[in-house]
Amino acid sequence: MATRPKARPGLWGAAAAAALLAALLAGAPAPAQFAFIEKATLDVQLDHSAYAPGTPARLAVLMSFEETWHSNSHEPTLDNLIPTEAELVLPEGWAEAHWDYPEGEMAQFEFADQPISVYSGTVPLVAHFEVPPEAAPGSVPVEARVRYQACDDKQCLPPVTSTVSAELRIGDGGEPNTAFLTLPGAAGGPGGAATGGDRTSLGWMLFFGLVGGLILNVMPCVLPVLSLKVFSLVKAAARGRQETVRGSLAAAAGILVSFWGLALAAVLARSAGRAVGWGVQFQEPGFVTALAVIVVLFCLNLWGLFEIQLPAFLRRRLDSGESRESLGGHFASGLFATLMATPCTAPFLGTALGFALTQPAGTVFAVFTAVGAGMALPYFLLAAAPGAVKAFPKPGAWMETAKGVMGFLLAAAAVWLFYVLALQVDPARLALIQATLLGLALFLWLRHRWRGTAPQGSLRPALATAGTLAAAVLAVWLAVTAPAGASPTGGGETVGLIAWETFDRAEAESRAAAGERVFVDVTAAWCFTCKVNERTVLETEEIAAAFERFDIVPMKADWTRPDPEISRLLEDYERSGIPFYLLYRPGAEPHVFSELLTKREVLSVFEASAGAAPTERAAGATPPAAPGG
Repeated sequence: MATRPKARPGLWGAAAAAALLAALLAGAPAPAQFAFIEKATLDVQLDHSAYAPGTPARLAVLMSFEETWHSNSHEPTLDNLIPTEAELVLPEGWAEAHWDYPEGEMAQFEFADQPISVYSGTVPLVAHFEVPPEAAPGSVPVEARVRYQACDDKQCLPPVTSTVSAELRIGDGGEPNTAFLTLPGAAGGPGGAATGGDRTSLGWMLFFGLVGGLILNVMPCVLPVLSLKVFSLVKAAARGRQETVRGSLAAAAGILVSFWGLALAAVLARSAGRAVGWGVQFQEPGFVTALAVIVVLFCLNLWGLFEIQLPAFLRRRLDSGESRESLGGHFASGLFATLMATPCTAPFLGTALGFALTQPAGTVFAVFTAVGAGMALPYFLLAAAPGAVKAFPKPGAWMETAKGVMGFLLAAAAVWLFYVLALQVDPARLALIQATLLGLALFLWLRHRWRGTAPQGSLRPALATAGTLAAAVLAVWLAVTAPAGASPTGGGETVGLIAWETFDRAEAESRAAAGERVFVDVTAAWCFTCKVNERTVLETEEIAAAFERFDIVPMKADWTRPDPEISRLLEDYERSGIPFYLLYRPGAEPHVFSELLTKREVLSVFEASAGAAPTERAAGATPPAAPGG
């Protein structure tokens, strides 16, 4: 422990007297009407979902102080100040935990002539301990106690001891808790100090963003576009090695530019007080319709009705020939791939973006750039090694057939977008939007015919182009101005194997406090990953039977349209998008599931929660929800 300077007379006399009085109040029997006031809430995170016997474990307690309030750090500036101290109550026979405390922030106050080391905002206290080799499989409760004295710039309150509980599962198959790594000072590994934790956490988040972006390429939302991209690069390879490099870099540039656009939109939306998140734009009928317009245009492009080109001033700066005209298509396909990726999520992606969207603008752009770089990584690798294209079949007549088939795959994506739109606007408005898109296709077809047959100087091709643009604008306008349609059947539905109840956060937390277990599924009609999880995991006989066997209450939160309560839930758990799955448990913190569900994970958590003996939440413990949430 660092050497502390001795208290100074005079100015510090009053502070010493106040601290002594507070200590006496804390140690003396309090009158029945006296209540100790807490100015910090506690949350807890374990670094793994389960621990094998004989392995080390880490637990982080997050202290979140109310605005303008702070506590003295673990090593106060002066001896007479009360330090913040933590204790971890482990099962009998376990070795005592040791704690890593963050360095305090030096703050200046009117009553002091030198800065004081304090904790404010949100700070992590990290405990290190070991699961004994003889520990039996199952779940054991652990309890963290934190003693601190809350002060502002005018007063210090009596010291209080707050507690928070967690449920530690002993067994094989434990997975790292990526949310733990987002905590400042918690990412440095066992025994690591908290110093520099913010930089380490950012480094991990950039890594998670890179990996999550790479995984996006194989998600169902992106696969049709990826197939289209491979097809176009095979075609480009027939024109030479240089064309493969240019096409790959153009596609990568389109991806990066689109992610920078998403980052800018997120920063601007957040500054305007609007909810931000991955895929949240699909809650707006105007965006869904705009994407449907793009999908229809790509379909017609694959069917040979028109070509996507760069602006003329850019084409003039590039080499001449066919390659010049194809770069616009490569760039646009990169933009399109990102748009199609937004309703999907991937492992690591939710953690990285959830972290980024709570940080300053520079960090938002850094993490979004990492995600874009990860998604563009295959194209960068292909640009570095263009000879890899030789592994694909050589260009030939089969490519025209493949183009047509891929066009129909994208048309299926348009059908899915219309399904989402049907839950957002009324049927009459949906029919108008679809008719407008049909008109767009008609104008493009006429433009294609007239470009080869119309006399020189004829205005018909220009009129067809104007009609195409007008139809696209009209379709989006119809969606933006549409009154809200019928509410999606996200909650309270009985279709399927599980009888879902409509999500109500207060009710879920109340039922958990009363001893019930509540599973929350945050989903949306536009969330492709959600639908995959529902079909392959949740709505299966094995999992439906587990809901009955373990007496789990199923609640569904539908985020197809904006919902402030669901947005607050995601924010409180530092998530930027969906799917999001949560299990409220009596006497323990809620369990957060991974984005890609497995039957094994669900059954394991259900069994562990049912086997753990419910314990009453200790006084002062709080869920990670915002106050009053």
